[in-house]
Amino acid sequence: MRRMQNGKGERQAEGALGKYRLAASILLIMVFAANAAARQHAVERCDNATPPAAGTERRIVVSIPDRRIAVVENGRMVLKFRVSVGAPGSPSPAGEFRVINRVTNPVYYHPGEVIPAGPGNPVGPRWIGLSSKGYGIHCTNEPRLIGRRVSHSCIRLRNRDVKILFAHVRVGDAVELHATRDEETAQLFGTRVVRVLVASATGPPPVSAQASFTADARVR
Repeated sequence: MRRMQNGKGERQAEGALGKYRLAASILLIMVFAANAAARQHAVERCDNATPPAAGTERRIVVSIPDRRIAVVENGRMVLKFRVSVGAPGSPSPAGEFRVINRVTNPVYYHPGEVIPAGPGNPVGPRWIGLSSKGYGIHCTNEPRLIGRRVSHSCIRLRNRDVKILFAHVRVGDAVELHATRDEETAQLFGTRVVRVLVASATGPPPVSAQASFTADARVR
């Protein structure tokens, strides 16, 4: 009888221990899940609700032919960087857009491929999303390609440069991508308008015979 009671007590103790272990395992899983969710939230944090500073009219101007980007605040340029633009087979879109989100340490998604934040992520540690779906301004893990036409339509900057740009811009800011040079990009990026006069044996050419175009004033 005593052995039966001892055996029953041992089984009860083992059952209680098993329940304790199960409860501890569930608790650990919940803790790990909460930590993972917190880390994921930090990785994909967007401050979409951050408004522009009161009284500041901010525009981001990109010259695709010059491969330059500038931030203009209240009519004054405050930042300027070199960029990479879309390759000939995937050109950057021209037009007027808006900043719709700002993401720190984004995860890269591509059909059949997901790359977490880190050194191997092709969009780098910052993403500035534009109002045209899939397009944005971001970093690169290939800084040697900055200044070239190599991207899949997006605008790429060096990591250090895009972090500065990221800190300046806000959701709602205007973004202008210029496919050709004009008076504003000539002024912002050190280009100038060159007047070409058609030679005439009888005197100065008429105004209609004059052609103008924008050329890069820098010596390459």
